[in-house]
Amino acid sequence: MATTNPLQFIQQVRSEVSKVVWPTRREVLLTTVMVFIMAALTAVFFALVDLGIREGLKSVLGMFG
Repeated sequence: MATTNPLQFIQQVRSEVSKVVWPTRREVLLTTVMVFIMAALTAVFFALVDLGIREGLKSVLGMFG
């Protein structure tokens, strides 16, 4: 592996960073809101699954207890 001096490394890093397409403020806001919505929907889904499993276990254990 070839070694580069620190100055060349910094130049290469700056060159690569300039190629990055940064998201706009609107895109960041929109994706953030979507993440919160998906997290809320996932929480509701797993809460309902938990309630279903809990009630199922209560009924099965109630038959034997």
